[in-house]
Amino acid sequence: MDHAHDPDHPGPDEQGDEGVRRLPLFPLGTVVFPGSTVPLRVFEERYRTLIAHLGVLPAAERVFGTVAIREGYEVGEHGTQSLHVVGCLLQLTEVETHRDGTYDVLAVGRQRIRVHGLVDDPAPYPVGSATVLDDPVPAPASSEAAAETAARAAAAARFDDYRAALGELGGTVVIDGVLPADPLWYSYALADACPFPLAERQALLEADDTSTRLHLLHHALREEIRAMRAVPSVPATEVARTRWSPN
Repeated sequence: MDHAHDPDHPGPDEQGDEGVRRLPLFPLGTVVFPGSTVPLRVFEERYRTLIAHLGVLPAAERVFGTVAIREGYEVGEHGTQSLHVVGCLLQLTEVETHRDGTYDVLAVGRQRIRVHGLVDDPAPYPVGSATVLDDPVPAPASSEAAAETAARAAAAARFDDYRAALGELGGTVVIDGVLPADPLWYSYALADACPFPLAERQALLEADDTSTRLHLLHHALREEIRAMRAVPSVPATEVARTRWSPN
């Protein structure tokens, strides 16, 4: 992501022309999807300041963005060098303050965002110019809706195959609760649950529509199954998610 400077945008988290807004950013070394619950241990000073700033706002306004780090680190002297462009809008839902000034927080993914660049801002944490990306929702009974339903069924069947193959190798797949029936939220839940490499997770987040994301999931799961059968071993990261919510 280009670190562009655009001081003419409105203040942090205020909506501007054509849906562009200034948004506090918390880059992470992973990809976050809408609907996922993200636990964060916050100890770096600039992000402690971010949590403190958000904590005094009304609950609905405690939002910030996250994008996956393309190059660099979450913390440290050098920090992030470059970021992916598409990320996720997060809403802060729980904050636990420790005596040493650090925080344990929970945030919930709301919508995808596209970050156009970093902007000049007096805050110590990064602030970006971002647009919320609305997912296309097909009309009921349309051919697009039928295609989404078919793609969800195919991805679900492939996920069952994946779980069976993983079980044969002695691994376990744990997802607490029933996955969503809605194809859009199912695509996000499955993308979040499966232990794909960062590049694949980013491609899933960037998919232009639900059917495309479901087809990508189907292909990725098929390749995972082939890899496990060719070189029998349990994936280094098993599927383990304890909380997921589209609310």
